[in-house]
Formats: sequence, structure tokens, C-alpha cells
Amino acid sequence: MLKKLTLKKIVLALAALLLIFQLFRIDKTNPPVDEKMDIVAVANMPAELHTLLKNACYDCHSNEVKYPWYTNIAPLSWWIKHHINEGSKHLNFSEWGTYKPRRVDKKFKECAEMLEEGEMPLTSYTLIHGEAKLSEEQKAQLIAWFYSQRTFESDKPKED
Repeated sequence: MLKKLTLKKIVLALAALLLIFQLFRIDKTNPPVDEKMDIVAVANMPAELHTLLKNACYDCHSNEVKYPWYTNIAPLSWWIKHHINEGSKHLNFSEWGTYKPRRVDKKFKECAEMLEEGEMPLTSYTLIHGEAKLSEEQKAQLIAWFYSQRTFESDKPKED
């Protein structure tokens, strides 16, 4: 009887804690978007590739985040918001036009490498967002485009 009562108290305490968590909402306000600063405008990215990039990357790497319904549930929402903040701090396609040439070159290289190594888009993201999953052909298209945009030859991959 004592074990049952203790378990019931633990479950009630956890439920109360989850309810209290819901009082602490994340900020879902996106920063303003200047389309002239977006990678598509600055780098003259082909529309087909931009669509791929938007579907696979923009929710964490732009100022155009779409917050799904489950971002209303804390503490899951806190974890997602942290990912978004970290992602856009490291790389923001909406602010591409503000990057200096060396940084642009480095980001092109990093984008290609992340795709090559399968690190992006995150598996945890593509499980829920099927449209973000890239085929091998789509990855290859993006990788080739990213490498083709590099301007500093010294560390470009050697062609066979």
C-alpha cells in the first residue's frame, strides 16, 4: 500500500511539474527578413536548389523558422528552440549577404562537408519532417553547387 501511495505521489508531482513548465513559453518571433541578404539573392542560387535548401535547412538556419504544433509543449519546446538558436548562430542563410568573403567561402565548404558526411540535416529533424530528407541525388546537387561557389582555391577539393 505504501509503495502504491508513493508511486501515485511521484506521478502526480511529475504531472504538476509538466503543467508548470507550460507557463514558460519560447519566443517564436522571427527576425525580419531582407530578401536581398538571403543566399538565393546574394549567391544567385538556382530556384530548384533553393527549394531543397529551404525544406531541409531553413527551420534552423534562417530567419524563416516555421514552428510546428509540438513547439507548444515544454520542455520539448526549449530543446527545439536551443537547436534553432545554435543553428542560426552558426549559419544563417537569411543573413548570407552580411558575411565577409572568407566566411562565405568557409560556409560553402562547411555546408558541402556536412552534407557529404551525413551530419545535416539532422536525423532527429528528418524523422518528423519528411520533406527535409534529401535523396543522394539531391545531396550531390547541393554539394556540387556549394563547392562550385567557393572562391579561395587553396583548399578546394581536387578534381579527378
